[in-house]
Amino acid sequence: MRYLVAVYRFLIAFFCLAGTHEAWLLGIGNHWVYFTFQTNMALGLLMIWAGAASLLNGKQPPAWLKGCLTLYIVITGLVAALILGLNSSSYLLVMGIRTSYMVHVITPIMAVVDFILFDPHRRFKWHYVLTWLIYFPIYLAFVLVRAAIWPHSGPEDGGNPYPYAFIDLGKLGWGQLTVNIAACLVSFFILGLVLFLIDRILPPKTPLTSS
Repeated sequence: MRYLVAVYRFLIAFFCLAGTHEAWLLGIGNHWVYFTFQTNMALGLLMIWAGAASLLNGKQPPAWLKGCLTLYIVITGLVAALILGLNSSSYLLVMGIRTSYMVHVITPIMAVVDFILFDPHRRFKWHYVLTWLIYFPIYLAFVLVRAAIWPHSGPEDGGNPYPYAFIDLGKLGWGQLTVNIAACLVSFFILGLVLFLIDRILPPKTPLTSS
């Protein structure tokens, strides 16, 4: 069964890397400012690790890291579906599939399935729900500092350095940006708590991990 798990995890990694290939293969550097590209690339590398560990019966990624990236790839999918929208003809095709669907739909769904079926459960500690939030402020700091240093660097139209409207300091101002950040952190905390509770409810060993 571990060979099946390895293949599945390598497939997740393939979609993560294929979906972000225009940033790391085509040399479009400013694409890395997108939350989607960062989370998918990180998940892809993690799944290569997890897949190799499954194949070789080696050490799996730490529970904290696996849970953190599972949480943020779910956030990536939900934000795209509920706020940004999934219709984007500007994304490239890979094997007949738009990269937007790879990084916003396929990888989040596959990561959730992987978490439920292949991961041992009841490993998360209560404080993970808080420490998982660390990445988002780091990401915001990166976006804001980059925008301050290179205010016309893109990747948005007209050279706008802010990748998403809800963190566009130039249009929102500090007051509304602070409100938006607080709303995001509260939402992310709730989603992290849901992930923690699911981990607690599921049996320590799934049928697949115990086989």
